[in-house]
Amino acid sequence: MLQPLIRIALAGLVALSSALTPLAAAHAAPARIKDIVDIEGIRDNQLVGYGLVVGLNGTGDGLNNSPFTRQSLVAMLERMGVNTRGEDMRTANVAAVMVTTNLPPFATQGTRVDVNVSALGDASSLQGGTLLVTPLLGADGEVYAIAQGQVIANGFSAEGDAASVVSGVPTTGRVSSGALVEREINFSLAAQDSLRLSLKNPDLTTARRIALAINDLIGMPAAIPADPANVRLTLPHNFNGNIVDLLTDVEQLVVQTDQAARIVINENSGIIVIGRDVRVSAVAIAHANLTITIAENPQVVQPEPFSLGETAVEPNTQIDVLSDERQLAVVPESISLQELVDGLNALGISPRDLIAILQAIKASGALQAEIEVI
Repeated sequence: MLQPLIRIALAGLVALSSALTPLAAAHAAPARIKDIVDIEGIRDNQLVGYGLVVGLNGTGDGLNNSPFTRQSLVAMLERMGVNTRGEDMRTANVAAVMVTTNLPPFATQGTRVDVNVSALGDASSLQGGTLLVTPLLGADGEVYAIAQGQVIANGFSAEGDAASVVSGVPTTGRVSSGALVEREINFSLAAQDSLRLSLKNPDLTTARRIALAINDLIGMPAAIPADPANVRLTLPHNFNGNIVDLLTDVEQLVVQTDQAARIVINENSGIIVIGRDVRVSAVAIAHANLTITIAENPQVVQPEPFSLGETAVEPNTQIDVLSDERQLAVVPESISLQELVDGLNALGISPRDLIAILQAIKASGALQAEIEVI
């Protein structure tokens, strides 16, 4: 808590709303290595494809407005032995879509994965549609999966002559277990004799603690922190097992994570997140609220009797300026996050004002933290 003198000094500031989210005060919570690192080679791969959704109840693409849908429909029918070139097609039950999914690590042939479907043209809804066979390609241009199935739309739309309603996003949907894996990505984890553990939140201290915990488990220097983001793990020669056996033991180890002092600000929503290690040096702060009120009260003016004048409206604007001057507030040396939040919470600092105050303290060099605006 702030000392009484500091509370009096801060009384001139106005309240910190619930948008300010302080983190835990004492220590960072311990975490399993499994939860804070990614293991080299164990990763998803993104796939994408272009296809057609059919069976829509008049909510598909307008073929005149979406030439790619027309071309795809003609090509698809030709593969089925139906020649429609030169014909005037007016169907509104077809929509061109992009199909995306993530190929899980170590997925084998025949494994089923979910796919996401998004309208590409001017279709109003994908509700009730069926995705036709769609090859899904990786970044190398190879086909790794084939998608097909019933589309479950993420919303719905309905309209009448004078009103309409839309819930969610009816032009996107999902096909549960809609893709079959056709090509496997070759990676033998058990055959590796060394791997990198990549930290999800890079930090030198955390990387060193991970390496020390692994070496304590094995009893020899098998892990080396290469940089803030990577720890190199090598399989010991006398280890009774392979790299998979070693990883299953390593990922359950608990380490104390660390992080740099940081303040994250979202100016659009007014959300502020302050890290537990943020410190403020001695600094004086003055803050004033300026309120400008503009009121329009137009008045109707009538002409004199028997005159040729016309009724007119004259503008009448009233402007009030209220400046709420506040006294200078002194923040002591190395005040902690909890003390700063306790003092501001009891007053009246709005999130917008707090953002400006924090940025001004940072510019003065009194804030020992990094400010990140998202």
